[in-house]
Amino acid sequence: MTSSMPYRRLGRSGLQVSVLSFGSWVTFDTQLGDQMAIECMQAAYDAGCNFFDNAEAYAGGKSEEQMGRVFKELGWARHTFVASSKFFWGINGRTPNMQNTLNRKYLMQAIDGSLDRMQLDFLDLIYCHRADPKTPIEETVWAMSDIVSSGKALYWGTSEWSADEIRAAWEIAERHHLHKPVMEQPQYNLLARTKVEIEYARLYDDIGLGTTIWSPLASGLLTGKYSAGVPDDSRGALPGYEWLAGRLTDAESLAKVERLRPIADELGCTLAQLSIAWCAANPNVSTVITGASRASQVVENFAALDVLPLLTPEVMARIEKAVA
Repeated sequence: MTSSMPYRRLGRSGLQVSVLSFGSWVTFDTQLGDQMAIECMQAAYDAGCNFFDNAEAYAGGKSEEQMGRVFKELGWARHTFVASSKFFWGINGRTPNMQNTLNRKYLMQAIDGSLDRMQLDFLDLIYCHRADPKTPIEETVWAMSDIVSSGKALYWGTSEWSADEIRAAWEIAERHHLHKPVMEQPQYNLLARTKVEIEYARLYDDIGLGTTIWSPLASGLLTGKYSAGVPDDSRGALPGYEWLAGRLTDAESLAKVERLRPIADELGCTLAQLSIAWCAANPNVSTVITGASRASQVVENFAALDVLPLLTPEVMARIEKAVA
């Protein structure tokens, strides 16, 4: 039985998100049909998860459509969950102003498209999915703030932005009394730590940055399942994800995973649970976004909550040594 779900404030905002959340990247529309998506999201919700992450670009909008159908089918009260989307790449082909941009025209239309696909009246969180060096940050900040003022979203933030870009956006919002960016969505795991631990270090205190981190298992590498190559039914074997395969079979990374294995064995947990718990142990992580292709995987991932209290300073030091 999983421990009861803890909730953390998203940065300095008043919004509380479950420490473990559920995201749709790669799996929705690619690996999951509607019934399996329903089972996965219900399993997460039953475990106390209240945050469900998505993005316009995931499966070209089809991920949002599928999550929208699941919300409708499950009929959860809207106040019981937090839903997000992210904008940048666009899904309207090679139309000017509709791809790889954060200009005002694109953002104002992107939010309407996401609401339509997800069948929701508003989104709780919206993100600038990447930085856009071609659009003035001021234009992007005004547009995101206006979307929040319109009630179509409640909070806005960034994903994979540099600390300087986040600070610039925050200062523009402060100067013009606009809605400030509240959260950043960076990759964070035992093998990818620089942004969260070093680059953003001063932003947590200075501006109260929250983080909704993605890829806690390094796309599955930290589960140990790639030790003998790329299994046919894994993410690394999916068409369009060939870029992942090289990363998943990196000898140095795999050696680190093998050094973590005895620690997980001693704690009586899986490598995945150890890795997820380790991410959640960082007080600057508001929520850890997990993914799954079946409900049993959701239950297994969420059992990482039982591992959290076992991560004593001594165990954390051993983990540190293993991945050094």
